Amino acid sequence: MKRGLLGAFAVMSGGFVSAEEYYQTEVIPTPEGEFLELGSIALLPERRVAVSSRRGDIWICEGAYEEDLSKVKWTKFAEGLHEPFGMFWRDGWLWLTQRPEVTKIRDLDGDWRADEFVTVAAPWGINGNYHEYAFGTDPDKYGNVWVALCLTGSGAAADDSPFRGWGFRITPDGEAIPTVNGIRSPGGIGFNAAGDTFYCDNQGLWNGSSSLKHMKIGGFMGNPVGNKYASLQNVLKDPGTPESGSRIESERKKIKELVPPAVVFPHGLIGQSPTGVIPEQTGGQFGPFSGQTLVGEQTHSQVQRVFLEKVNGVYQGAVWHFLEGYRSGIVPLRLSEDGTLFVGGTNRGWAARGGKPFTFERTRWKGKVPFEMKEMKLTKDGWELTFTKPVDAATAGNPSSYQMAAWTYIYQKSYGSPQVDQAEPKVVKAEVAADKLSVKLTVEGRVKGHVHELDASGIKGAEGSALWHPKCYYTINEWIP
Repeated sequence: MKRGLLGAFAVMSGGFVSAEEYYQTEVIPTPEGEFLELGSIALLPERRVAVSSRRGDIWICEGAYEEDLSKVKWTKFAEGLHEPFGMFWRDGWLWLTQRPEVTKIRDLDGDWRADEFVTVAAPWGINGNYHEYAFGTDPDKYGNVWVALCLTGSGAAADDSPFRGWGFRITPDGEAIPTVNGIRSPGGIGFNAAGDTFYCDNQGLWNGSSSLKHMKIGGFMGNPVGNKYASLQNVLKDPGTPESGSRIESERKKIKELVPPAVVFPHGLIGQSPTGVIPEQTGGQFGPFSGQTLVGEQTHSQVQRVFLEKVNGVYQGAVWHFLEGYRSGIVPLRLSEDGTLFVGGTNRGWAARGGKPFTFERTRWKGKVPFEMKEMKLTKDGWELTFTKPVDAATAGNPSSYQMAAWTYIYQKSYGSPQVDQAEPKVVKAEVAADKLSVKLTVEGRVKGHVHELDASGIKGAEGSALWHPKCYYTINEWIP
């Protein structure tokens, strides 16, 4: 079944931009009678695709890449697992991260049904609370699986499950290495194109808004509720409790382990429940954004696009809307080398714009390049914007074509935060490059620690087209030296 993204059209300044011009999404039929709320997607040999259900089943799909999706074939590979969120194939084994452990399973007789189940590591506790999710990655360059653990009960201090709110690395031989603390409520975990690990933390206690966070080894991710488990290991210390009502930028000066959010997703403006994290490494098979990071969104049934850069050794960057209109709330994402994006959806326990209780879909680029901001790089006096297609020099070189706003969030133990400490940065100069593929903005009034909204609705492409997505949000953690 084929259908367009963004409903039918996205309304942009200066005209209508149809998403169907660029990307095609299709629904992959799921096993009849099964309530297949996807938690994980893995790519297997022979163009098979494995998916895990939040109800504990693993299914193998044949035909998910083919033109005629009505002929897909499903085989149940395993059942009785505990809500797997993270799965990959390696050397004949299907590895998965489920609530109580990291597990590997395999088929011994070639019938594509699991025969052997092995616990790789189980260093954390569970007590049955619905919120005790565990999210796991593919192997990193050393073969380690990274795991992000939700707090018990969304953040209550009175829990009895060790290491909730922590992150681990699980080595191939099963050693569990405490890696970060301070996690609240992850919705997904993965890597950027450089191979560094990121997870999405959701708005809540000590999280003014949802964000994409770098899991820096030894880092404190910001929520102190799980710090009490520091006494159970000898790798990471308790970094201490931040001052409630402060700001991330202020607390970074006091707590050296505190890792600021790499990119804040302003609540309601860029979704409100970010999930899966994957690198775009197709080399152009999925459009002009190779090297960037894609992030799923559960509540708004979307995929966001993130540009990341390191400044003074700290990650920061910008986020744009990208794809939307999926039928349920997206949790797992998986991008194949040929440019097929597989997404899985669920809305059990949560609302989702898509409306359906679950979904399995694929999206492919149709070969036409949209007119978009591609990158937003910080400079000493502003930003440099790069574009997917040449800009119109007259509009792109006019400072009034760009509008900006900036704000931050209260860093506090209560739930979330409004936008506070508003500022009004102003674009005072816009210099268009000779090739018309980039513009250098000189901006007055930028604020360290703030989210900076850029609205570039005033610029046009060289052919007169409007930007597909004219707004983006850049988080400044460090200045260019």
